[in-house]
Amino acid sequence: MPRHVEFRLAPGDVSAIRFGISPGHELAHAVRVLSRPQYHPLQWGWLRRARRQVPERAFELMRLLIGPDGYLPDFLTSTPGWDLSPAGELERLREADPGPMRVDLLKRVDRTTGAEQRALRAMADDPERTRAAVADAWEQCWDALIAPYWPQLERILRADIGTRSRRTTTHGLGEMVETLHEAVSWAPDAVRVRLRLHGEVLDCAGSGLVLVPSVMAPRCSVVTEPPAQPTLFYPALGLSERWADDAADPSDALAGLLGAGRAGVLLALREPLSTSEVAAAGGLAVSTASHHLALLRAARLVDSRRDGASVLHVRTPLGEALVGA
Repeated sequence: MPRHVEFRLAPGDVSAIRFGISPGHELAHAVRVLSRPQYHPLQWGWLRRARRQVPERAFELMRLLIGPDGYLPDFLTSTPGWDLSPAGELERLREADPGPMRVDLLKRVDRTTGAEQRALRAMADDPERTRAAVADAWEQCWDALIAPYWPQLERILRADIGTRSRRTTTHGLGEMVETLHEAVSWAPDAVRVRLRLHGEVLDCAGSGLVLVPSVMAPRCSVVTEPPAQPTLFYPALGLSERWADDAADPSDALAGLLGAGRAGVLLALREPLSTSEVAAAGGLAVSTASHHLALLRAARLVDSRRDGASVLHVRTPLGEALVGA
C-alpha cells in the first residue's frame, strides 16, 4: 500500500526551497541500475557502455553498501547543492564522521541476512577503516561508470533545474512542485510525496527543502533524518534511452549557433562568475568577455547582478535549457 512523506513548511521554509545537484546520488543509483538492469530501460544506452568498464571489487563493495532498493546510507551523499562537484562529494565522504557512518551501516545490517549481513556488521565494527575503503571504491566506480558521461548527465540536471525555475517564475511555486512528478503534490503548507516503502510527517523547522533532479533514479526518494537537510529527489525531465549516446562536447554545436566566443562564455558559466573570471576561463581579454556577456544578456541567456565590488553572471533558465539541449 502506498505511503506518504509530508514535508511541513512554515513561511520561512517556503522561501528556503531551493534546487541542488548530487553526484553521489547519481553514482549510488548507477550501482543499482547495474545490479538490476531489467528494471531500468531508460538506462540501457548507458548500460551498454558502462557494463564493460565496471571495477569489480569496488563495485561489489558499493553494491553491498547500497542494496537493491529502499534505504540508501546517508553518508554516501552530502547535502546537494548547485555547485557541488564530484570532487567535493568525495572529499566530504573521506571526512565523514565515523559515528553516524556506523549507525547507517547498522541500518543496512538490519535489512540483510547471511553473508551480506556478516560483512556489513564487520564494516560497522571498524567504521574508520570502512570509510577509507568506501571512499576508494566510490572514486573507482565514479571514474569508470559516471565520469565519462558526467557532462551529458550534468547538462540534463541543470536544464531540468532551469525549466523548473522558469515555471516557478511564470506560474508560481505550487504549480512547479505539482509538475515535479506524479507522486509529488503541493498543499499550502506542505509538499507531499507518495512512496512505496516509507511514510512520515516531517516539520522542516525553518531549514527549507532541497529539490534534486536525478537521471539515474527511476522514482522519487527523500532524505528526512536529522541532521541531514530535508531533501526530495525526483526524475529529471526529458530523459530518453539515448541520453548517454553523445559524449561529444556541446561547444561545437553551440559555436555554430552563437559563435565560438559566446558559446565558450555560456558554457563557462556553470556557476556565478565575475567578468574577469569568465575571461580567465575562456582565455579572453576582459573587454572581449564583457562584450560577449552583453550580447548573451541581450538574448536573455545570461543574467548579471552586482555582488559587492563585482558583477556576477549566471545562465538564465533559457541559457540552461540551451546548454542542456
